[in-house]
Parts: sequence; C-alpha cells; structure tokens
Amino acid sequence: MSKAPKISPQDQAHILSEALPHMQQYDDEIVVVKYGGHAMGDEETARRFARDIVLLEQTAINPVVVHGGGPQIGDMLKKLGIKSEFAGGLRITDEKTIEIVEMVLAGSINKQIVGYVNAAGGKAIGLCGKDGNMVLAKKLTRTVVDPGSNIEKVVDLGFVGEPDTVNTMILDQVIGRELIPVLAPVAASADGGTFNVNADTFAGAIAGALKAKRLLLLTDVPGVLDKDKNLIPDLTVAQVRNLIADGTITGGMIPKVETCIYALEQGVEGVVILDGKVPHAVLLELLTDHGAGTLIHF
Repeated sequence: MSKAPKISPQDQAHILSEALPHMQQYDDEIVVVKYGGHAMGDEETARRFARDIVLLEQTAINPVVVHGGGPQIGDMLKKLGIKSEFAGGLRITDEKTIEIVEMVLAGSINKQIVGYVNAAGGKAIGLCGKDGNMVLAKKLTRTVVDPGSNIEKVVDLGFVGEPDTVNTMILDQVIGRELIPVLAPVAASADGGTFNVNADTFAGAIAGALKAKRLLLLTDVPGVLDKDKNLIPDLTVAQVRNLIADGTITGGMIPKVETCIYALEQGVEGVVILDGKVPHAVLLELLTDHGAGTLIHF
C-alpha cells in the first residue's frame, strides 16, 4: 500500500484556513450522517470515518450518526442458515429474522462504531429507536407487480416498519454535550415490539425531527447521475421530480431521493447523497468548496 504524499506545513495551514468559513457556517448546527452498510467497508475505512466524525464534533458541529448494516445482517443470516427474501428492495423480516436484525444492528455494528469513535478521541453513545421511544414505527406495506399476471399485489414484509413519530427528548439531552449519538435503525412498535426500519428512512426522520442543517446519505455511488452517468452536483426538489418522471433517476435511487424530499419538507436545510467509500467524504462535503456528491434542496 502506497503512503499518502507528505503535505508541507504551509499547505496544511492553508487547508485549515480555507476550512474556516465552512466551520463557521456549521457552527453549533446539527448534521445527521447516514453511514451505509456498503459504505462501511473494511476496518481502516471505518476508523477513518470515525476520526472524521470526531473532527466535526471538535469543530463545534453536532454530528448524529445513523448506521445501516444490510450486508452484515445478510452474512449473519447465512451463517445461521436463515434464508432471506426481498420484496420491493426491502428484506422480508419474519420473527426469526427480526431477532438477528436487532442483534446485529443495535448490538455488534452499533458498538463497533461506538468503539471506533471513542478510540479516535470522541465520546460516542450507542442508541436505537427503541430507547426512550425515540422512534415509534408502524408496519410498512409494499405493493409489487407480479411479473406473470402484471397484477399489483400487497406483500407482507413482516416486522418491517416506517417511522410514525420521533421523540427527540434523549437526543436533546445528548447533543451539544460533547457526546456523539450513534443510532441503529431499530424502532419500537406501539405495543413494545420491534420493527426493522430502512436506514435512509430512519435517518431522514431523525434529521427532520432535529431540524438538522444537513443530512448526508453515504452510499456506494457518487450521487445522482445524469443519463451519461455524470454526477449532478446540485438539484432542486422540482428538478429531482422531473428526473424521476423522465427515467433519469431509477431503481434504488428513487427511495433515496424520496427520503431527501421528505427530510427537506420536515425542515432540513439540505440533503447530500455521496459516496461513502471516498476517503474523508464527509469532510470534503462540509468543510471544502468542492463538495463530494449531489446536494438536494428547495
């Protein structure tokens, strides 16, 4: 592995100086970062992400991390011999599966990220939507088109939910006190049960409830691409809707941009879809002139 080129002290000072106006823009603001399962990558990538999050907190920005874990859940289900099925891009989550989902998301992945943040000098606190009834969810229904008959049918996704209410009481106690919340997208049902919630959707609901300055959705693509596969750096909500209508935005990017629009409607100032595998993507987006993905805003 090649070493990173050395930067002169003068260049280092210049970089820090250039970051100042961006730090001032986000001073004491809340930034919600959705850290996806694919974007997590290897241990080195995860530790680098943790250092970047600690740096944000040290510059008086209030980061809130929401993490996914689809690949890790899939690996654990495979180890245990539990077959996983999907419908409409979402995992059908039966009673056996929800136990594994909760164990992996709110347990091993959550505490691993907390550990990395703490090792980087931060003070992370691991939570999930069930803690203090932070996120109450309702059962999510999906319709899919049967390829044989071309008829729409409702699919029972089991213990898959969508946020119904968000109570920020716990987060209000944590944010601004040098603590970094790390949230697993596991939510409570009204009867005390458990729902698996899509991490993008969960992050959008949290960002909206907190009226965050930014919501960053770290994924495994550069952002929203045009028909020639070039990155579109800036989009309004109206432009996003036009790109869906003309077929430019398709597949899994549609629910992502729908989450962006929902978050904006709830009071988030701007949402960015960016490639989490790019080193220091969060810092590039927030603290430089260049940005690192697609900014969506009104």
